[in-house]
Amino acid sequence: MPQSEPGTTSGLTAALMLAPAGLLFLLFFAIPFGVMAMMSLLTANPLVQSNAGFTLQHYERIAGDVFYAEVLWQTLRLGLLTTVLSLLLGYPLAFLIARARRPLTRTLLLMAVIAPMVMGLVVRTYAWLGMFSNTGVINGTLMKLGIIAEPLAILGSEAAVVVALCHIYVPFMILTLTGVIARIDPKLEEAARGMGASRIRAFLEVTLPLSAPGILAGALLVFALAISAYVTPIVIGGYEILTLPMLIFQQVSSSFNLGFAGALGVVLLIVALVLVWAYGRAMRRVAEGAV
Repeated sequence: MPQSEPGTTSGLTAALMLAPAGLLFLLFFAIPFGVMAMMSLLTANPLVQSNAGFTLQHYERIAGDVFYAEVLWQTLRLGLLTTVLSLLLGYPLAFLIARARRPLTRTLLLMAVIAPMVMGLVVRTYAWLGMFSNTGVINGTLMKLGIIAEPLAILGSEAAVVVALCHIYVPFMILTLTGVIARIDPKLEEAARGMGASRIRAFLEVTLPLSAPGILAGALLVFALAISAYVTPIVIGGYEILTLPMLIFQQVSSSFNLGFAGALGVVLLIVALVLVWAYGRAMRRVAEGAV
């Protein structure tokens, strides 16, 4: 009985293993994106109007109005601020978890990080609404202490939205960084200190560069989640802070302009793909520098 070649068997096994992931990618990314991109290039819904034709008017509308450029910048700005603050808050805690000597301490810290993720996004967002409102915890406490006479206008501010987004997404940064930092041998830092480097210099020149892949991965993840967030910006920021996801929802729910909503979605997705490309290039440079 003839035997199959090892390469053919391994190739077939790999294809079967990748088939479920490929099917999910096709059903939940490729096809929806293709439909969205097609709708952005049509004058109307072809299922409703059979005479729908191709057009670039939706993209011309985006390019011709500075308002949409401002909304795009506001979306990217929120993502950038959220990412930077999440990194500043998450790195020390991730380092503490990764360097914890006792397994019980590491487990308890990880549970503290994961615990907020058990609650729903809406619940956590409305918790911040109770904190930031005119009669909330912050304003109520300050007024009772006599520090302020009138409530501060916290809701609707960019700072409030960034703080709420950080509370939601900083666990993703911590979990990403913890795995990378845990794989860094502490003896490397000890060797640097043995050669005369201070604790801070050893961290900056040894541990921090080696944790660059985790920093890049965590930053990419948090930024992508932040620029696509809808619930938190609209609840905490109202319509004072407009983002692309909010505009897309308006076009679908209020105007029912699927073509323009698709064009806005394509713009947002292109930004995300550019970030993935930049991340890939950055990772290659880090790998080349480590060789």
